[in-house]
Amino acid sequence: MLMIENVLEPSLYAPVRQPLASAEPLPPWCYTSEAFYQAEVERIFLRTWNFMGRTEMVPTPGSYYAVNFVGVPLLIIRGDDHKIRAFINSCRHRGTPLVKSGCGDKKLFSCPYHAWGFAPNGRLIAAPGMEKVAGFSMSDYGLTEVRLETWAGFMFVNFDENAAPLSNHLGNIADHLSSYDFESMAMTRRKEYDLKCNWKAYVENAMEAYHTPTVHKASIGLQECNLVDSNGEWVGLHEEHEGTEAILAEDDSPFPFIPTLSGLADKGTYFVLVYPSTMIACTRDCAWWLEVHPMGPARSKVIIGSLFPKSTIARPDFDEVVKLYYKRWDKSLPEDNWVSELQHEGLTPYFKTPARLSNLEPLVHTFGNWVLDQVLG
Repeated sequence: MLMIENVLEPSLYAPVRQPLASAEPLPPWCYTSEAFYQAEVERIFLRTWNFMGRTEMVPTPGSYYAVNFVGVPLLIIRGDDHKIRAFINSCRHRGTPLVKSGCGDKKLFSCPYHAWGFAPNGRLIAAPGMEKVAGFSMSDYGLTEVRLETWAGFMFVNFDENAAPLSNHLGNIADHLSSYDFESMAMTRRKEYDLKCNWKAYVENAMEAYHTPTVHKASIGLQECNLVDSNGEWVGLHEEHEGTEAILAEDDSPFPFIPTLSGLADKGTYFVLVYPSTMIACTRDCAWWLEVHPMGPARSKVIIGSLFPKSTIARPDFDEVVKLYYKRWDKSLPEDNWVSELQHEGLTPYFKTPARLSNLEPLVHTFGNWVLDQVLG
């Protein structure tokens, strides 16, 4: 039986640090330890760029998206100037959230506790009962802003004021994915799943094809992928194939291909992991993403979003044909959800036996070492 006193001791991870041919996966306590999880929150998620969905989630002035992310209540709002901003969803008086989680639309964000009111740009514009407070100025108590940047219609937030810009984080990702013309796409569906598994296990599952013949034998089956060259905080796989990867093999009548595709994008499907926890899949006629929100060592929220070219969405047959795509995602994703929860049931911090990674899991190895780089410094 193992008794690990300090899960952040670097010597514990020497087997993970080996080259892939001789490496072990992350030990089980990395998926179950509260101490390791808290180190991830502080040293990864509070310091890096975190994916927060699409700009069309906040389409008009006053529209908002509220979410609790690693214990931080976030509020993303499109202002009257059409600029999208992120704030801590916490009244500057005594901390009450201004709105519940989800999307909505407001011209005034009024605290439900003491009625302080904030404009969509975060400025405090009403503070009833504060008129006689010495030295109080509403200009000093706007909502606390969080850095928000966008790329190709995708939103990212960063809690670290000193972090490098999003462009540094994404590196050369546009060299691979720009021909999909994401800005000419729109989100058509978004679904959330609450899972009993660690966030890393879900990411690892999404970035290896070793499991697909077994877990997805009734849906997408075998996938043969190759690594792509990347710099920045992302990695990727590419699968070369005919047709689209977004429908099941027995279905046909897919949508037309995206006309701007070039290079590898025109030859199959990209599966990309943007660190720390977002996967973007891009195939010939559409794209989708998997967004993983850690909610503790043994719990994660998984969000899947679907993207189609606006020209495809405008087709009169879109609502009927798109059912084939939703059918594929509604079959394959629950398979991943099931196996990720099942895997977590078998992990215990008290026992560890030597394990090995397959040569079919290169990005499991890469991702595990990236996590250790951040957490252990």
